[in-house]
Amino acid sequence: MDIARPSNARQKRTRRVIYGSIGVLAIGLISLGLLKLKPAAPGVDRATVWIDTVKRGPMVREVRGLGTLVPEDIRWIPATTQGRVERIRLRPGTVVAADSVILDLTNPQLEQELQDATLKLTGAEASLANLRVQAENDTLAQQAATANIEADYKKAALQVEANAQLAAKGLVSDMTLKQATLDADQLEARYGIAKKQLASYAASTQSRLAVQDAEVEQARAVRRLKQQQVDDLHVRAGFAGVLQLVPVDVGQQVAPGANLARVADPSRLKAELKIAETQAKDIQVGQAASIDTRNGVVAGHVVRIDPSVQNGTVAVDVTMDGALPKGARPDLSVDGTIELQRLAEVVYVGRPAFGQELSAVGMFKVQPDGNASRVQVKLGASSVNTVQILSGLAVGDQVILSDMSAWDAFDRVRLQ
Repeated sequence: MDIARPSNARQKRTRRVIYGSIGVLAIGLISLGLLKLKPAAPGVDRATVWIDTVKRGPMVREVRGLGTLVPEDIRWIPATTQGRVERIRLRPGTVVAADSVILDLTNPQLEQELQDATLKLTGAEASLANLRVQAENDTLAQQAATANIEADYKKAALQVEANAQLAAKGLVSDMTLKQATLDADQLEARYGIAKKQLASYAASTQSRLAVQDAEVEQARAVRRLKQQQVDDLHVRAGFAGVLQLVPVDVGQQVAPGANLARVADPSRLKAELKIAETQAKDIQVGQAASIDTRNGVVAGHVVRIDPSVQNGTVAVDVTMDGALPKGARPDLSVDGTIELQRLAEVVYVGRPAFGQELSAVGMFKVQPDGNASRVQVKLGASSVNTVQILSGLAVGDQVILSDMSAWDAFDRVRLQ
């Protein structure tokens, strides 16, 4: 028969409580330790990131933009009158001279107006010639009448002289002398009036001839204008170059002022670059630039900056200082770089994927143990491929420049 032993049972329960308490305490300590442990740094393949070393030395600030080559001398040839395209003689790409006819227009109404203007000019010239003949005849008649009066006056003056001599001898009465003197005075007055009429008639003739001559010049100007308009129906290039565009078709009706063709000088090209509006604030006229045509690099300088922004870019014109490489032609895509400033001695590094100039950005700095830790870096002036370091990095430090946004939740990464 078994007999219960109360003391042994109590000891077992006590040991179980102690062991349980120790287990709970151990689990709590382990959990607390695990909570205080830092999360494991994620691994990053070293071959997939771009690592650069911080350097000190001169740095050139540049901006870059894509663009195209455009001619410096471009001329649009407008229609001077209404017409219909009858024939297109030359096509784009043809080398043209100043008098090369590009296309022909027709305008029957204009040709009729030219004929009418020619007939009016002929009539005006005939009227002028007839007026000259008539004026000459009238002048001769007036001169003849004046000459007759002059002769009569001279005869009367001689008669007065003779009567005066006879009256002195008592051979002629005083009444006869007075009558002769009165006749001479009358003819003298008529002769003076006739001379004035002759001079006035000459001035009047010149005025009538001037009026008719003005009508002739007006008719001649109208005819010259119509002739020029008819000649302009044969559309010419206007200057030597290459025909770039003919935006009309045969049979098309065009209005005055409509563009019929575009001619450019291919020997003088400039680059029209599109620079991001955020990078264009420091560009100035005269700054040095280089244009990469894919067949060679040509030096140039900035000649114009568009005052407006279109689609987030600013148009900048760069003229070439050197000879263009082979293959350079209008509308060729190019890559342009504009030099903004040369900094003498600065700390710089390659430009990171994110981060604007004069801003603070988090960058992963490579540590000696092979890991990379995030550090705050203050950026200064930036260029196309480099950026100035104001603080946060020292010369010789290695940093990751690639896009690390996928690891924004981590302050450390492990390079593998």
